[in-house]
Amino acid sequence: MSFFSRLFGGSKSESKAPSAKPEEYAGYLIYAEPRKNGPQWQTMGRITKDFDGEVKEHVFIRADTHGSEEEAITFTLRKGRQIVDEAKDAIFDQ
Repeated sequence: MSFFSRLFGGSKSESKAPSAKPEEYAGYLIYAEPRKNGPQWQTMGRITKDFDGEVKEHVFIRADTHGSEEEAITFTLRKGRQIVDEAKDAIFDQ
């Protein structure tokens, strides 16, 4: 493992769970991709939407941690729905 990989936490495959099937919500796809952080799982996900063939993506990471991957996935999907409800397409303007 290289110096930078050790410094920044290794490769993506080592630091987060495999991508789950997305949840469709109000025209968006929400991907729950919690990251393993020591013994805990950290809230992490992506929201995508297709705009006439161009897929835009918003990645979100929260400080919330969970004792199991399943709990983290459930919370991440709920957080993703909340983000969509509150911000809608504005999440892609950042």
